[in-house]
Amino acid sequence: MNETRPVRGVLLDLSGVLYVGDSALPGAVEAVHRLRASGLPLRFVTNTTRQPRTRIAHKLKAMGFPIAENEIFTPTHAALDYLQENGLRPHLLVHPDLRAEFAGVDTHAPNAVVLGDAAGDFNYDSLNAAFRLLMEGAQLLALGDNRYFLEPDGLSLDIGPFKTALEYAADVSARVLGKPAPAFFHQAAAALGCAPTETLMIGDDAATDVEGALRAGLQGLLVRTGKYRDGDEERIDAQEPLVQNDLPAAVEWILGGC
Repeated sequence: MNETRPVRGVLLDLSGVLYVGDSALPGAVEAVHRLRASGLPLRFVTNTTRQPRTRIAHKLKAMGFPIAENEIFTPTHAALDYLQENGLRPHLLVHPDLRAEFAGVDTHAPNAVVLGDAAGDFNYDSLNAAFRLLMEGAQLLALGDNRYFLEPDGLSLDIGPFKTALEYAADVSARVLGKPAPAFFHQAAAALGCAPTETLMIGDDAATDVEGALRAGLQGLLVRTGKYRDGDEERIDAQEPLVQNDLPAAVEWILGGC
């Protein structure tokens, strides 16, 4: 059981755990400050692909969170590394605000499709263009596999449904570069200086955050905020997760000796 394992480093999801929209969740800023004061190393992992990391850091600072840009892990940077290491030229099906992150990357004669949360840029023409490249042999690289996320006005579709549609149509399997890919969790844990088994992932997404972390050998804690819905913890197959009502309760549990 997770309760018997020491926690020496903490990974935190952002949207739904620290904030929703442009508002910090109750007690979340103070909870992050408490973790800082405890001396536990922290990193912040997100599958958000509608904003570059600089803008995410600015948003967090405006809400009062003591988080530096280099503490934030996004799948965009994993994608950039993967493209360079494998000599791939991407066709970008991503949010317009994220395109600047790929400045300088060779996109001539694409041999890969990079799929992010393109929001309003998801339409028949954009999906069909990606489909045709996949049918010609391009790799499908997904920046995440989330089904949906919470916005101030309700739940919205995320990358996962569009990834599944392209996989089905082109009969391919995507390489996921963000959560729940084990390599993404392991990279973040390594940045903490911790082994995966010593690292606790806190998230509001039962599948992508918590089950993904558990399958990668980390500990997982699900909070009942953000996109959480009643019974989500029962859908986790990897092992029984830890569950707390919110981030302040999770921090209380951690600092109380786990």
